[in-house]
Parts: sequence; C-alpha cells; structure tokens
Amino acid sequence: MKLLLDTQVLLWAAGNSKRLSVSARTLLNDPTNDLCFSAASLWEITIKASLGRKDFRVEPRVLRRGLLDNGYLELPVTSQHAVSVDGLPDLHRDPFDRLLLAQALTEGITLVTADALLATYPGPIRKI
Repeated sequence: MKLLLDTQVLLWAAGNSKRLSVSARTLLNDPTNDLCFSAASLWEITIKASLGRKDFRVEPRVLRRGLLDNGYLELPVTSQHAVSVDGLPDLHRDPFDRLLLAQALTEGITLVTADALLATYPGPIRKI
C-alpha cells in the first residue's frame, strides 16, 4: 500500500519519535508499504523552521536527502493537486494539510495523519 505521511508524522518518523505508537511503527516499518512524502511537507517545514517554530527544528535539505536515502518516495505537487483542493469540504483550515489530502485523493494514496480533524475528511485517510 502507498502511504503519504502528513508533515507531523513525517517528522516523527524521520526523528524516530516516541510519539509514534507501536501500531504506527508497525505500519511504517511494513516492507509491503511504500512510504511517500510530499514536496508540500518540505515547503511547510522550510517556512515554519524559518519562522523559528520549535517543533520544526530540522534542516529541510538534510531531511529530504535522508528520506530519499531511506527509500521514501517523493510526491511532487502538481496543478491537478492544487485545483483539487477546491473540492474539499471546509473542515480544516491548514492549507498544507488540505493540499496533502488533495494529493492523496488524486493519487489514490492513503494519507497517514495524527490530526483528528484532518482524519474526519472522507477518503483514504488513516489516523494513527
């Protein structure tokens, strides 16, 4: 199964955070799953790190290289993804999360999130 990790889960996975439950670790470590990250997540991390957010203390270039070196697949943002955001119900205001969801829906990938509000959207979402 292809899994698109939302930004927070991506940071937790890359940092081997204790915030990941046993079931989440099992899901992410399952060799039959393809783990994907979005260019939108790196964009979000870059912006929030530059604003001094303490929960985004990571060098985006190093993170990207590490993800690729560890077999993660990079999902670029396309114009189709961008225009698909307009079809989403107005449940969540975070533009990055909305774009990630639009990517998952467009590509038929399961979005993995810890965000309870994001998980209320219909579609291929797995809350961990």
